Amino acid sequence: MKQETIERIRKFTTDRDWDKYHTPASLAKTIAIESTELLECYQWNENADINKVKEELADVIVNCQNLLDKLNLDVDEVINAKMDQNEKKYPVEKFKGIAKKYNE
Repeated sequence: MKQETIERIRKFTTDRDWDKYHTPASLAKTIAIESTELLECYQWNENADINKVKEELADVIVNCQNLLDKLNLDVDEVINAKMDQNEKKYPVEKFKGIAKKYNE
């Protein structure tokens, strides 16, 4: 995410004095709720309204950034550490074109 966008998210929260409500637990719950709203876009139709999908996806991402901030985590470090794990669990030569879990 661009630094400008991250700063805009932070300013939005700061301007409203909402940081005091952003505990790790409340943000994790909010992410789960917002991701459920994203999933709801596809509940009855594989061709969801793209504008609604974008709105719900943005809510998930904004709250993820707020949680990253609250925990003093860097998005690139978090993602790259997970990608390192995934690349070890799912080597290309064993999993290319196969949608199985690593322990199956």
